[in-house]
Amino acid sequence: MRHRKAFNHLSRKSAHRKAMLANMASSLIMHKRITTTAAKAKALRSYVEPLITKSKVDSTHSRRLVFSYLKDKNAVNELFRDISPKIAERQGGYTRILKTGNRLGDNAEMCIIELVDYNENLLAVKEKSAGKSKRRRSRRSGGSKKTTEGAAQTQAQSEEKATEEAPKAEEANEEKKEEVKAEAKKEEEKAEAPKEKKKEAKAEAPKEEPKEEKKKDKKTEEKNEEKDEDSEKKE
Repeated sequence: MRHRKAFNHLSRKSAHRKAMLANMASSLIMHKRITTTAAKAKALRSYVEPLITKSKVDSTHSRRLVFSYLKDKNAVNELFRDISPKIAERQGGYTRILKTGNRLGDNAEMCIIELVDYNENLLAVKEKSAGKSKRRRSRRSGGSKKTTEGAAQTQAQSEEKATEEAPKAEEANEEKKEEVKAEAKKEEEKAEAPKEKKKEAKAEAPKEEPKEEKKKDKKTEEKNEEKDEDSEKKE
């Protein structure tokens, strides 16, 4: 049964495939970059990266294991002398695949496979972007020591100002309260003034006689006038 044996045979027998991958791995180690098809590059990546991991331990045993795969002394020396110190801090992912389009003859998908730590252009771009991102993170997280000291000074100054302005604010509030009370008293006096005037006017005004007495006075006057007229006529 072929359980969990899903890998690309690359249309070759096992001996041919192993020899081809060994040659490609040694050429990648020597030249740091090769151009091949995407299928071969993916197969080579899973073949060469375990060998690069073994090169981190420079011992006779690890050298013999790597040589059993590569079959090339120069490639083994290059791997253990130059490449292993450069990738010592990296935990996997030593290679990169860059697709370059299709081949003219058979329209096969082509790509470039390279060692990550030897592409100087991409490394320079990453360093610049890392510097920018670090600055942004420092700004978001609160900044450097200078910025934290400046923030502490500004906080202390603001606290001192608040303590100085607190009694002034209390005095201003008391003055406002007194002004409000005085205005309320004035309004009350204004409202009471017309009531007092009305009371005084009522007290000074003479009391009116009842209507019946007025009617009697008018009748008596009319009788008196009639008597006077009769006396004059008689005379």
